[in-house]
Amino acid sequence: MFDSLSERLTGIFDTLTGRGALGEKDVDAALREIRVALLEADVALPAVKDFTAKVRERAVGEEVIRSVSPGQQVIKIVHDALVELLGGDGEPEGLSLVGEPPVAILMAGLQGSGKTTTTAKLAKRITERDKKKVLVASLDTRRPAAMEQLAQMAEKAGVDCLPIVAGQSAVDIAKRAMSAARLQGYDVVLLDTAGRTSIDEEMMGEAAKIAEIARPRETLLVADALTGQDAVETAKRFNERLPLTGLVLTRMDGDARGGAALSMRWVTGLPIKFLGVSEKVDGLDAFEAKRLAGRILGRGDIVSLVEKAAAEVDEEKAAKLARKMAKGKFDLEDLAEQLRQLQKMGGLGSLMGFLPGMNKQAKQQMAAAGMDDKMLKRQEAIILSMTRQERAKPDILKASRKRRIAAGAGVDVPEVNRLLKMHRQMADMMKKMGKKGGKGGFPGMPGMPGGAMPPGAMPPGLDQAASDLLKGNAPSGANLPGLPGAGGSTGLPGLGGPGGQPGLPGGKSKK
Repeated sequence: MFDSLSERLTGIFDTLTGRGALGEKDVDAALREIRVALLEADVALPAVKDFTAKVRERAVGEEVIRSVSPGQQVIKIVHDALVELLGGDGEPEGLSLVGEPPVAILMAGLQGSGKTTTTAKLAKRITERDKKKVLVASLDTRRPAAMEQLAQMAEKAGVDCLPIVAGQSAVDIAKRAMSAARLQGYDVVLLDTAGRTSIDEEMMGEAAKIAEIARPRETLLVADALTGQDAVETAKRFNERLPLTGLVLTRMDGDARGGAALSMRWVTGLPIKFLGVSEKVDGLDAFEAKRLAGRILGRGDIVSLVEKAAAEVDEEKAAKLARKMAKGKFDLEDLAEQLRQLQKMGGLGSLMGFLPGMNKQAKQQMAAAGMDDKMLKRQEAIILSMTRQERAKPDILKASRKRRIAAGAGVDVPEVNRLLKMHRQMADMMKKMGKKGGKGGFPGMPGMPGGAMPPGAMPPGLDQAASDLLKGNAPSGANLPGLPGAGGSTGLPGLGGPGGQPGLPGGKSKK
């Protein structure tokens, strides 16, 4: 979502860091560019003015002008101001579930904002992370399809949904939901209110009556980030009529310019609590200002990447792979599992967005080299076209076998050769890790046994790269070595590279 804004800001900062000294005119020129970039990203004008005024006040001080690296100082100031604009660098505000059960959460928003889907996602999150018994109920009596949709989404999420009774009003359903939750021992009730294509008095009056009955601990406004400034106006008007406690922005994986995310907190003063990042039932991320600011400024978000890997990993499979790695073994079946893991975590495009230095140019270079999510599926198809013996012992793969495998996977023989070469590189890396006792992963990550992520929790290569970045071993702002145009050749082991170089898998070779 923030690719365009990130690219503009990165270009501005490159100009600043290329200068040995900065004067007020240099800062003002940069701020003009930043102002234009934010306005083009659909950030509200008052928020832009406030943001640039704060940056200028801090950036023209003696400390910056006389600094050894004034450009870097200005970048830090912009980063800090961006964090402040998004809500501050304190701990993210989670849901308040404290109180006598059942605790009610009211979901509000316009029709089409993703409210029903978000209700199911949030119910799943509360069930799994907070270990609460959750009931969801649809109060959208004007759209029976919405009630059916919530029932289906709840089933996918593994949570209970209040049975649909035809002819009941939204207020009656709210009373029945709260009563059922008390009688059946539910901890949390999520009430999905009716939406409209625009705000009207009838809808707001109904929502206010429901709030009186349920006395919700949280009233969350669900807003579609793709609607830009309209979403900001919607938040403002809802906040005037309902006691909102937080915001949820949906479709953050879309191609909108991102202005709504940057404006909403400033306009309403309400915390953004969650971001909808996909249509999947688990596609809901907790919002954290510092992390999002880092991604906008091209600094990546390694911590979120680690958390994503930890959430998606199959512990049994990870433990099995860890034992094999300790013995220095890594066959093609293991590689196939790693390719599936990459796809499960959102694919290459999603993962690269979390890594520092992955600007638009680097992503374009990846695309030009044929490195995309379709490539992961082709790689997996090649392995699935092999027999069990061939996956366990790739050395037996001679020309005739390779032709059969290529035909079965619908690819050319050179692509089979690239996969095998990538596997050899990964297997060599596993042997080295095995000699070191199989210690890989992420040292010091909280919540993992012994403070480390088990080997195999993350695809090889991304594992070590993220570990290096967490320990500060990677050069600041540098692209990942081994990527096209990155000026390196070591790459990320296990992610193959153009022409069989270590880097991303399956890159097209140059002849």
